[in-house]
Amino acid sequence: MKIFVEEISPRRLDIYINEKFSEWSRSHVQKLISGGLITVNGEQVKASFKLTGGEEIFIAEVDATDLEYLPENLPLNILYEDADLIVVNKARGMTVHPADTVKRGTLVNALLYHCKDLSGINGVKRPGIVHRLDKDTSGVMVVAKTDAAHLSLAEQIKNKTATRTYLAIVHGVLADNAGIITGAIGRDKSDRKKMAIVPDGKPAITEFKVLRVFESFTYVECKLQTGRTHQIRVHMAAIGHPLLGDTKYTARKNPFDISGQALHSHTLKLIHPITGKLMTFTAPLPDDMKNILEILSF
Repeated sequence: MKIFVEEISPRRLDIYINEKFSEWSRSHVQKLISGGLITVNGEQVKASFKLTGGEEIFIAEVDATDLEYLPENLPLNILYEDADLIVVNKARGMTVHPADTVKRGTLVNALLYHCKDLSGINGVKRPGIVHRLDKDTSGVMVVAKTDAAHLSLAEQIKNKTATRTYLAIVHGVLADNAGIITGAIGRDKSDRKKMAIVPDGKPAITEFKVLRVFESFTYVECKLQTGRTHQIRVHMAAIGHPLLGDTKYTARKNPFDISGQALHSHTLKLIHPITGKLMTFTAPLPDDMKNILEILSF
């Protein structure tokens, strides 16, 4: 939909749109603008952009119900926060962002309640989300509050100047104490809900180091050189050592009390997008994995 603005006294974009579409709430209009679904003269602008007349506004045709992701007062474990970013310890079992089948109870819903303003680069469904964790993976995540922070953090992850270290419990005893797993990852040809090592996949590299060996399990540290979907889960399964509790990539029994794979995002190192300071964030091992390691130690 296109709207040509006639000469008017200076008026904020969100207020102007709200006047044109009174059935839309102002917060809804602001979500459309921050998500890039309302543009002025072909460019994405802020809700505070001043219209004076002569501008052409474009409103993308979207299902309004897809945009009403509401703030929710949910538990949020904050490790660090400033004006540009927020670092959280995501709980196992919490979905990161809304999707077609999940629109409530996500990390994004909790973040919207807590800090209101998040980067709009990834649109209304994934505001502020620079990288993600699987629903059943716990641990440290960084979220951008501003577009400038988002662009910097995304570039750091792409260029590997931001590093991520994970802790996992896997089936079996590894033959080597350390190593590098390579194998391009893409959609599994026989099951589109799974990822797999495939010839036409995207390059993926995972470093691993054995931390402790048990009779039938191994506690490992994994570092990502790339960030493909399910990368650690796919790579460890590919070498015959799938993650404990990972029902998607192994049929092996899980004798322990853990819901989902035993995988935890432990450490994130990054350069602050504004100050340039090197920062390290650590999320302590969750109780479910602690308990398993204690049981295995007896």
